[in-house]
Amino acid sequence: MRIRGSRRLLFRRLTTFLLLLPCVAPALAYGQHGATTAVAGEKAVPEFALRGQRDARAIKYGDWQKICFKTPGSAKVCRTTVSGRWETGQSAVRIDLIEREGEQTARLQLFLPTGIYLQVAPTLTVDQGEPAKIPYVWCLTNTCIASDRADPALIHQMENGKELKLEVADTNLLSVSTTIPLAQFASVRASAPSRTVEQDVDE
Repeated sequence: MRIRGSRRLLFRRLTTFLLLLPCVAPALAYGQHGATTAVAGEKAVPEFALRGQRDARAIKYGDWQKICFKTPGSAKVCRTTVSGRWETGQSAVRIDLIEREGEQTARLQLFLPTGIYLQVAPTLTVDQGEPAKIPYVWCLTNTCIASDRADPALIHQMENGKELKLEVADTNLLSVSTTIPLAQFASVRASAPSRTVEQDVDE
């Protein structure tokens, strides 16, 4: 797919924003509700004890996909991604593993619905393994985004595991979780992309 015309620069900026959202301070992103990290000279935000759990609305997940983005003069960026929707068809969850060609590090990025408690970071757990926290970094009108550098050990677990459990806390401090199948993850990540978006930008 080739993007042309006056929308090229805007398209590039939007793609970069969604794919490689920087880990800006939560105080700038969504007031101070997302601040969970200690600042020098200040006390860390205490851990919140969840009061219980509740059932999540049913979410239907599609297949894992690999989509790459290429801009002339820059390294290719690929996103191994899966999305889930509620029965209404509305987007519920998206999980991206973002990797830039030539770099050893990757990022995990979660798109989650609003109405969640931002002082409790989402966790990802593969099968019966240890949970990994992914801090919130940004909220928009209809979604909140959590992002962090991906631990290689967690990626390895995802490639060899069966299920990925995503757990968040709602505003009543109740745990809400959903489970994403991992059967396709390793093969899709290692395969050629299903789609490559080429971005041409006018100088």
